[in-house]
Amino acid sequence: MKKPFYSFRYISWIAIVFSLLGSFLLFVVGALKTLNAFRVFFLSYIPEGKEHLHIVDIGITYLIKSLDTFLIALVLFIFAHGIYTLFISNTSSVKNNGVLNWIQTPNIGHLKNILAEVIVIILFVKFLEIVFVNIDNLQWNLLILPISIVLMAVGLKVLKLNKDENSKD
Repeated sequence: MKKPFYSFRYISWIAIVFSLLGSFLLFVVGALKTLNAFRVFFLSYIPEGKEHLHIVDIGITYLIKSLDTFLIALVLFIFAHGIYTLFISNTSSVKNNGVLNWIQTPNIGHLKNILAEVIVIILFVKFLEIVFVNIDNLQWNLLILPISIVLMAVGLKVLKLNKDENSKD
């Protein structure tokens, strides 16, 4: 009975391959956003609907968007590596190999921890982008996003998902 379940783990290749493809796509998109920032700064490119902003503000907005995109791309890469480590490879051989030690994934909880932390960071970057674009027209309803960020961070702290396994709290 164990054999069918053991072979079924190879279906996780779907998540691995498509996470890597998504990561690659987001790296390309992030690079394009960075190139748009260069276009704004050096070629005075102003996209439609952004005429009310200063050229520097438009460029910085593109850079903030590229930062957000690169962050999600890295998370997809780490997710793909974590799924591979947990379900396909022998984790002891990966640890002894020394390759990608900085993204070792000891368990599925660690992957959830990374995902939760990145969601908080992405929301923070999105809030920064919204405030930066609407700096002259801030409204009270913009407070929903930072309140959500704080509640999620508190939720992570309460759940202790961000607790380091090596610390002695």
